Amino acid sequence: MCWDNRGIQFTENSHTTEITKPFVRNLMQSSSFLFDVIKLAGATAIAQALSILASPIITRMYGPNAFGLSALFTSITGIIAVVACLRYELAIMLPENDDDAANLLALSIILAGLTSIITVPVIWFGGDILRNFLKAPDLGLYLWLVPPAVFLSGVFMALNYWNSRTKRFGRLSVARVGASIVTTGTQLGAGFAGYATSGSLVASSLMGSAASTIMLGGQIWRDDGRIIKERIKMQHIVACLIRFKKFPLYDTWSALLNSISSSLPTFLLSIFFSTIVVGYYALAMMVLQLPLSLISQAVSQVFFQRASVAKHDGSLSIVVMNTIQSLIIIGAYPFLVLSPIAKEVFLVIFGSNWVETGFYVQILSFWIFFVFITTPVSSLFSVLERQRAYLLFNIILFFLRAAALIIGGLLGDPRIALILFSSVGVVAWAFICLWLLKNAGIHIHMFSKNLLPYFFYLIPALGLILLAKYVFQASPQMILLSGIFISIAFYTICFRTYLTDIIDILKYTNLRK
Repeated sequence: MCWDNRGIQFTENSHTTEITKPFVRNLMQSSSFLFDVIKLAGATAIAQALSILASPIITRMYGPNAFGLSALFTSITGIIAVVACLRYELAIMLPENDDDAANLLALSIILAGLTSIITVPVIWFGGDILRNFLKAPDLGLYLWLVPPAVFLSGVFMALNYWNSRTKRFGRLSVARVGASIVTTGTQLGAGFAGYATSGSLVASSLMGSAASTIMLGGQIWRDDGRIIKERIKMQHIVACLIRFKKFPLYDTWSALLNSISSSLPTFLLSIFFSTIVVGYYALAMMVLQLPLSLISQAVSQVFFQRASVAKHDGSLSIVVMNTIQSLIIIGAYPFLVLSPIAKEVFLVIFGSNWVETGFYVQILSFWIFFVFITTPVSSLFSVLERQRAYLLFNIILFFLRAAALIIGGLLGDPRIALILFSSVGVVAWAFICLWLLKNAGIHIHMFSKNLLPYFFYLIPALGLILLAKYVFQASPQMILLSGIFISIAFYTICFRTYLTDIIDILKYTNLRK
């Protein structure tokens, strides 16, 4: 077994050297993979464009306190929703036959309903304790919306994975655009009507979730409803419940810990400081997660489906390598280079009330970069059925994150708290990325060497931005414009280089046939 100059395994004997057939097959399928990603990313881009265009208006209507309370509600809902289906929704992708997949879909929706019902008494009796603990008395006004929000999120996740299994990514695109229109329209409408409150932000999020669930569910029922009805049987649901028991036993706890640890800043910043600080953090995360929702989520959807197939045909290492490499090339610039001018970006786009958020973006950008490149391929834990390892990782990460934020809180400085939190995230996600590469059969040294040319492009880009900011002391508006023009030049060069690499691989493959 040998390695080529891209870190890919190939076989060699005395007569000939040829790349394994799965590699060739993967290359032939790469256009399909890219098309599916573009389809999802394109729709998400439209959805995000609406939010981006409206955000300068929305941030001038709604204050940091309103964003903070909305972020607390979203975090509470997200923690419960991520385990609403006991992670059986992930298993929808794995069976080779559609019978089991249809019954897993039904099981996931049933569990989402049961979870939302259980949430009702918990919120009813524990709501006052929760809002007092978080030092957010106004939060109690919206906690009654948690059960329906959990149900909608759980059902959407189940439908989402069925949709990915059937590779009907266009349906998800329609749902995402529709949700963005409803959410943004509600926020603007309430703001112009004089109701720019945290309640309006919570309501708009819930209405957007309902719109996406109804749209996606309606399309699936129209196209696949007859097939799903014919294949769902109670005994098969019970059989799937037992067959895929690793998901609730391990992945549920892992996902719960990951969700809680991701929401720790929202909760602990509220406890140690105020909802205003939470609002700054919430907007920083919203901006940083734009690439996540635009690119990373689209790649994740397609990757899970491709990786499930690649595991059986032996091309998993190729799928993983191409995915992570592409994400690094796309994400390195916005996260690592644009972070120095985050303060100027927020001042120009969002207004003077949000300058502090620019500092938060600078602190969190390196952590989000590693989340960006690792999250889409984290479904490998499910594909390889290594849920126990993922659970251990999330247990360790949870305690490290909590310790970092508590230390910063006790020191009385939210910036220190976020610096420690971000540092822990960088180390943890970098480690898990390397672990996934190794377990996918990728030679890490050669993989890193192949990416070096792209990072050399970052040096002049970073130099020009720092020159404009510190040497010429340009205005915030000019710094922002400089960042935009340098971004266009950077991605033009990277795209041409990456396209050349793909052509070289295809030529190499043809020579070895």
